[in-house]
Amino acid sequence: MSSDIKNGLKQLDEKELYEIARLKKLNIPRNWSKTLIVELLALNVSTQDIRNIGTKPLEKRIESRDVSAIIVKDLVKQFEDVTAVDGLSLEIKQGELFGLLGPNGAGKTTTINILSGILKPTKGTAIIAGFDVTKNLEEIKTVIGVCPQEAAVFKFLNARENIELFGNLHGIPKKELEERTDTFLELLGLAEASKRMAKGYSGGMLRKLNLIMALISDPKIAFLDEPTVGMDPRARRKTWEFIGSLKDQNKTIILTTHYIEEAEALSDRVGIIDYGKLIELGTPQELMERYETKNLEQVFLKITGRRILEGI
Repeated sequence: MSSDIKNGLKQLDEKELYEIARLKKLNIPRNWSKTLIVELLALNVSTQDIRNIGTKPLEKRIESRDVSAIIVKDLVKQFEDVTAVDGLSLEIKQGELFGLLGPNGAGKTTTINILSGILKPTKGTAIIAGFDVTKNLEEIKTVIGVCPQEAAVFKFLNARENIELFGNLHGIPKKELEERTDTFLELLGLAEASKRMAKGYSGGMLRKLNLIMALISDPKIAFLDEPTVGMDPRARRKTWEFIGSLKDQNKTIILTTHYIEEAEALSDRVGIIDYGKLIELGTPQELMERYETKNLEQVFLKITGRRILEGI
C-alpha cells in the first residue's frame, strides 16, 4: 500500500472520497468513518484516481482557509475631487468566494482595478498572494484572472479563437488549452456558438466568453466584476452554478455585484460598500440576523436609508 496514496486520500473531504468510491464502483456505507473509507480506498485506487477528482493531494495544500489570499490596507483612490475608494481595509481568505455588494458608483470596480493592477492607489496598498500591488505587479499578473465589467474580446474572432489567443499569451500547452477550452465552452453553454464571430454575440454571451478568458489560465485568484450583467435569468442561474463550482477547486473568487440574490447565493462572506467605504462585513446569514431582515437588500436599506438598486 502506497503511503502517498493514503496521505493523498486523507486530504480529501468525505464528499470527494465517496465520489472516488462511486467512480471505482465501490459500495461504501454512509455511516463509515473517514479513517475506514481511506483504508478501503487506499487498496483500490491510484494517485491518478485522486488527481482526477480535481485535487493535488501529493503537494502541500497552500490553499487553506487559514491563509489570507488578499489583504487590503487603508486603500484610497481619488480622481481629482472625487474619492472613489475611501480607507478600505479587509482580508479575504484563500478558497473564499467573497462578494463585494453595492450600487453602481459605490467603488466596487475601482477596488477591483486596484487589486488587479490596472489602477494605482492614491494611498494604502493591498497584498495579493503575498505580493504588494504597489511593487510586484508582474508577479501578481501570474496568479490572477480578471473578468472586467465591460466585455473585452476581439469581435472579429470567434469564441474559441479568443480563448486560445488568451491561453497562448499565458503559455498554456496546446493540448491542455484545447481541453480546457472545450470544457469551459460546454459548461457555459457556448459550445454550439464557439465558431461564430463574437461580433454577433448577445451581451450575455460576451459576458460568458469574458468569464472563460479570465479563467483559462487556471488562476489562483479570480476577480469577477459584474459577471452576469446582460444575461437572462436562465443564463444567470447557469453561470451561478459555474462560479459556485470554482470553490470546489479552492480558488479565491472576488465577485462584485449589485444583484442581491447573486451575492446571497454564491458568497461565503459579503462586504457591503457604498460611497467608497466598507459599511458592513459578514456572511449573508450573519448580516441578515444582525439587522433582523430577510435579505441583503433590506440590510443595505437599514444601514443607508436607501435601496441598492437606487444607484443603478
